[in-house]
Amino acid sequence: MDLLDFEAQGLYFEEPEVAGVKALIAVAAENYANGDAELPLLKAYFLAPESLNVLVALNRFYYYQHRLEDALNATLKALAVIRPLIGFPEDWRDLQPSHINGAPAALLTQVRLYLFTLKAIGFLNMRMENLDLSQSIFEKLAALDSKDRIGARGLLELVVKRKGEDPKFLLSEQDHV
Repeated sequence: MDLLDFEAQGLYFEEPEVAGVKALIAVAAENYANGDAELPLLKAYFLAPESLNVLVALNRFYYYQHRLEDALNATLKALAVIRPLIGFPEDWRDLQPSHINGAPAALLTQVRLYLFTLKAIGFLNMRMENLDLSQSIFEKLAALDSKDRIGARGLLELVVKRKGEDPKFLLSEQDHV
């Protein structure tokens, strides 16, 4: 299946929100520069812990704050929210091409969101040096996405290359910077 050949339906950011959530996300965006963005985002999370708008906002906030573990937790939660909507297995390792190919056309937007969220989990793990897990995620995505519409192959190549580098070389290279 071509993961770009569909009409987008049911975009997460178009979904209705619990009262006050969008305003809290907007306040967080306004207060990012002065360092006061986290509290409104956490308030939004407590109001709507299953909201993909909130989880994506938390992921972005933590990622840009270089709080990768917190970003990963928000992203894992987003994956857990998306998964039951599309009937995918609990463990991403159990995903098969039939899960994607058998998804109804009305759910392809959520399928893509799931796959991109899984890619984000792989990327965050790569950044945190969890290279084996990251490699496994990118390998799974590459196997599921023959046309590389999700873009996991390039990241897989980076992980494989990174795992093959000599740590002594990396230390000596950093010493010269």
